Amino acid sequence: MDFLLSVLAQVLRIAVPYALVAVGGCFSERSGVINIALEGILLNSAFGTAVGTIATGSAEAGVLCGVLAGALTALVHTIVTVVGRADQIVSGLAINIASLGATRALLKVLYTSASNSPRILESAWAPLPGFALLGPLGEVVGQPLFLFAVAVVLGAERFLLRSGTGLLLRAAGERPAALDATGFSVVRTRATGVILGGAIAGFGGCWLAFQQNSFTHGMSGGRGYIALAAMIAGKWRPSWAVAACLLFAAAETLQIRFSGRGVPTQFLQMIPYLVALAVLAGWVGRATPPAAIGRPYLRGGEET
Repeated sequence: MDFLLSVLAQVLRIAVPYALVAVGGCFSERSGVINIALEGILLNSAFGTAVGTIATGSAEAGVLCGVLAGALTALVHTIVTVVGRADQIVSGLAINIASLGATRALLKVLYTSASNSPRILESAWAPLPGFALLGPLGEVVGQPLFLFAVAVVLGAERFLLRSGTGLLLRAAGERPAALDATGFSVVRTRATGVILGGAIAGFGGCWLAFQQNSFTHGMSGGRGYIALAAMIAGKWRPSWAVAACLLFAAAETLQIRFSGRGVPTQFLQMIPYLVALAVLAGWVGRATPPAAIGRPYLRGGEET
């Protein structure tokens, strides 16, 4: 029983950043903006969390800094793509590359190390009392950030599919000309979706920093890209994307559990990506993206 709880705890721990980033991606892409920059958003938010926590000694301040870093990174993507109407994929890739270099440079400036920051105290974000009865599972599900992540996932589904603001976001991604005709700004609506998505993804970076008790160069490790795959496999619905994230997290847990047991390391490292490819191959053909995704919009109805 303890073994099963331990495995479940590990799957949930790994799934949290995937899930938060995938949900954030849903907000951006349902509004019509491709967001390859999720990897950079995750990395910058983890860096912001570590810096904020170390500077203030407060986990709450660290979370705020991490979320702001995610939102600001998304703002850059917004200015370049929504306002400047530049290629969205190129912008996302550029942000990812710039984030990798910038965080390393700032590590050197702030902490005289190009590889990692000082450690965050392990007690910075401890589980709430009362969850100890669940053993290793309680150490994960009892963390305030995990409970918040669950609330975000549940709230995001309802917000996108059943609220008036969610309807506007979806209209910007499906029928921007119709949205424009009703008097709503397509640019402002898409900017809201991208920046809100960046803030949500920023919580994933907060989780990474607290779980590893520091910031390490390149610690996002491709999670943003896997979350992007989960979002597509989930057909741009938050709850379905989270289900795909749990599958990827289970694959990564399998990789960790078999490590050091005679299985070639190279094969183990491939497992999460092989699963992602298999899922995309099986579902992407049946996943219909928002009709106007990736297409910049000019006021008056002309799309480029």
